[in-house]
Amino acid sequence: MDYQAVLEEIYAEIQPELGRGKVADYIPALSKVDPQQFAFSIITEKGEAYHVGDAQKNFSIQSISKLFTFTLALDIYSKSLYERVGVEPSGTPFNSLVQLEYEHGKPRNPFINAGALVITDSLISHYQDDYKAFEKIIGFIRDIADDQSISFDPEVSTSEMENGYRNLSLAHLMKSFDNLDNDPRTVVQTYFKQCAMSMSTEKLSRAMLYLANGGTDPLTGKKYITPPQTRRINAVMLTCGHYDASGEFAFHVGLPGKSGVGGGIVAVVPGKMGISVWSPALNKYGNSHAGTLALQKFVEKSGLSIF
Repeated sequence: MDYQAVLEEIYAEIQPELGRGKVADYIPALSKVDPQQFAFSIITEKGEAYHVGDAQKNFSIQSISKLFTFTLALDIYSKSLYERVGVEPSGTPFNSLVQLEYEHGKPRNPFINAGALVITDSLISHYQDDYKAFEKIIGFIRDIADDQSISFDPEVSTSEMENGYRNLSLAHLMKSFDNLDNDPRTVVQTYFKQCAMSMSTEKLSRAMLYLANGGTDPLTGKKYITPPQTRRINAVMLTCGHYDASGEFAFHVGLPGKSGVGGGIVAVVPGKMGISVWSPALNKYGNSHAGTLALQKFVEKSGLSIF
């Protein structure tokens, strides 16, 4: 299949949709992003890469980072991780306090904010230091993307911390239920730094290859996690990766994927490729409007779906 031709077709068709929705203006540093931007990248397990749009432009990956910290924590804690965080879709907004209170401080899954905070907390405990934990997170992302230049944007993380009242509330609530071991402020600060990682679709599509290949990078041969762990992560991506629009994404796209409020979405076709798309204007669920449509078009044109 001529993937480049498919991407160029999508790029032409998606133009009227660019800018529809709104950027994540509740994070001041992201409110200034041009909503008209678009990029789409795929990389196959053989290393063949295809791109359209601003594929080399870095953007804030935000909740896509939850996928990488979940991988690290699952590798360290294995099944015991699920004692602190579940794997069920939430059906509520990604920063809901109500559900967390009702369920005694145990988040539904690792991809809502409360779940991601528990995951970050578990990494800080394992490495016994928030600085070491973050260095491990950033090191892992550089490894899987095969790019040592990747870093985080301190302006974005500072902006989030200055306006992070809801996430601080989630952390304090979980602390009250004994589901947070470290200082809530330290956990939230580390979480915001990981969310402020800056990557392009080119880098993100490369970073997804280990999840397309049973936990092993097909280009370097480096094993990160086991095939069963990879299946679990992909399953949670499919059912929980798009907040309370995850069912809709599975219905229309049919690929394991994870979105972020920076406008990025990553996805995998198991056994075939890693995918990333970016367009900053978000729909009402906090997912990229044009990015979601572009992925739907890609599946329709390529026939690549897990269903």
